[in-house]
Amino acid sequence: MNNTIERNLRDVKASLPKDVTLVAVSKTKPVSELMLAYTAGQRVFGENKIQEMTEKWEQMPKDISWHMIGHVQSNKVKYMAPFVDLIHAVDSIKLLKEIDKQAKKHGRTINCLLQIKIAREESKFGLDKENAIAILNSDEVKQLTNVRIKGLMGMATFTNDQRQIRNEFEIISIFFKELKPKYPELEILSIGMSGDYKTAIDCGSTMVRIGSSIFGARNYS
Repeated sequence: MNNTIERNLRDVKASLPKDVTLVAVSKTKPVSELMLAYTAGQRVFGENKIQEMTEKWEQMPKDISWHMIGHVQSNKVKYMAPFVDLIHAVDSIKLLKEIDKQAKKHGRTINCLLQIKIAREESKFGLDKENAIAILNSDEVKQLTNVRIKGLMGMATFTNDQRQIRNEFEIISIFFKELKPKYPELEILSIGMSGDYKTAIDCGSTMVRIGSSIFGARNYS
């Protein structure tokens, strides 16, 4: 196991351009396996459940950058506010206001990404372009002092059709490029997972979320 995680991590990192950030998606994996990746130099980890992420944060070194990549309920924000670095899946002003409120209590500024809906599946969360622009232009949002919108995040449809995945990534990539002149603070485009991250990088991704290619298949039992 030791060598496998280290080797996988090394292989994935070798396949990434210098300017692309690797988020090691460690959900369902024990701290012992995260520590193998940590020892091999990985410092950015992504989780999709706040309770699991908080338990791991408590046990692991404090120079780790923790990313919340799953859907966030407002009433759970308080548990990760002391330490989370980047929240990927923000899809409402209500959630931004709660993140700001909880960040303020800890004297922190929390970075966020707006989740854009690019997949065809009904089950996927996210904003359409009009709502995303409305959030960026909102006076309510501009008055928030402890939250920063740093970019966009998207999840492609769960399909083997590589053309469809590329088309969905292109949609969010073009939108990201259209926004940047007016909103220069938008620096991050978080698209791409284990099965499609190379396509995502072709489409301009600056951050990829990779789990099974590093840690192996997940254990949901």
